[in-house]
Amino acid sequence: MYGLVNKAIHDMVCENFGEDVWEQIRQKAGVEEETFISMETYPDAVTYQLVGAASDVLDTPATDILQAFGRYWTVYTAEEGYGDLLNMSGHTIQEFLSNLDEMHTRVSLSFPQLEPPSFECTEVTDESLNLHYYSHREGLAHLVIGLLYGLGERFKVGVEVEQTADRNDGADHDIFAIKLDKK
Repeated sequence: MYGLVNKAIHDMVCENFGEDVWEQIRQKAGVEEETFISMETYPDAVTYQLVGAASDVLDTPATDILQAFGRYWTVYTAEEGYGDLLNMSGHTIQEFLSNLDEMHTRVSLSFPQLEPPSFECTEVTDESLNLHYYSHREGLAHLVIGLLYGLGERFKVGVEVEQTADRNDGADHDIFAIKLDKK
C-alpha cells in the first residue's frame, strides 16, 4: 500500500491518542519507519501489522480500528489535497459509490502502482443500494463499512450498513446492503 494509508493511520492515532501511543503501536508492530512518505509504496504487511498492534495497544478489536479508520479516511483524503477529486466523483452518495472505480482510475495516474479494489452498485434506489466490494486484500470489509459511514457524513445522509455476503464465510466477494435516510 502507499505510504498515504500508513501516514493516515499515524495521524488518526496521534489526533485521538497522542504521539506516545503511536510510538507504542509502531514499536509493537515492529515497524522501523518513523515517518511514511505518501507517494512511496510499502508492503501491505506493514499496514496489517499497524492495525494489529493498534488493536493490542488500544485494547480494541481490529474490526473497530478498521471501521474508525475508514470513517477517518473520508475526511483525511479531502484534507490531503484530494477534495476536488472527491467532489468530481459524485454529488450524492449513490453517484459517488457508482463512480469509485473511475475515481481510482484517476488516482492511479498519480499512484502508478496502485492496486485498488473494485466496486459495483446494484439495486440502486433513492433509499438504498447494494455495494459489491472486490479486492485481492483480505480482511478489509470493516474498513469499507467505516468508509460508508464517513461518506454518509460527507453527503449529510444517514447510513445503515449490513454486510450480506462475506469473503470470510466463503463468498467470492463482500456485499453491503446500504439504507439511506436523507436528513
